[in-house]
Amino acid sequence: QVQLVESGGGLVQAGGSLRLSCAASGRTFSNYAMGWFRQAPGKEREFVATISNGGVASYYADSVKGRFTISRDNAKNTVELQMNNLKPEDTAKYYCASSKDGSVARIASSYDTWGQGTQVTVSS
Repeated sequence: QVQLVESGGGLVQAGGSLRLSCAASGRTFSNYAMGWFRQAPGKEREFVATISNGGVASYYADSVKGRFTISRDNAKNTVELQMNNLKPEDTAKYYCASSKDGSVARIASSYDTWGQGTQVTVSS
């Protein structure tokens, strides 16, 4: 059974940084692309960032480009999201997801496993 467990969320002031981590277990991590999504209260879940199975390709939502960096360590079965220059509009619950294959993907239906989420709150 595939499991994803996120950590690293919290409360931070605008302009600050947080690093989210996601630990995966249950299948061969290096076979699958990974992604981060977020959902704010009253809003739909939205794509944040994705990285290919080998870590060569990555894509970002325009709203986070230049501020967030996704990375993965296939030896440790982890994927991370470094978030810098955080803004109040980044406040949301952040979810780690494992894709159905190795290619980067920006839509939620491309992912078949989700973590429970970690809350990020950015104060102004």
